[in-house]
Amino acid sequence: MSISAINVRNQFRGKVKEIIEGPVVSEIDVETPSGLVVTSVITTRSVKELGLVVGKEVIALVKSTEVSIAAL
Repeated sequence: MSISAINVRNQFRGKVKEIIEGPVVSEIDVETPSGLVVTSVITTRSVKELGLVVGKEVIALVKSTEVSIAAL
């Protein structure tokens, strides 16, 4: 499957900045060229299958049915 086959309009190219690996799920921080950091929680198995390591170039695909906002 290619990236163009995925129905996700919000795509952020970047590099893996940090991986916090847990026994079942891991937290992945992706930093875009503009400095935006996108964080994803995925299974640790997926981290290994995707070969994710700090510095690897990736695309963060963001699809959400809800965005919550809190007042400051």
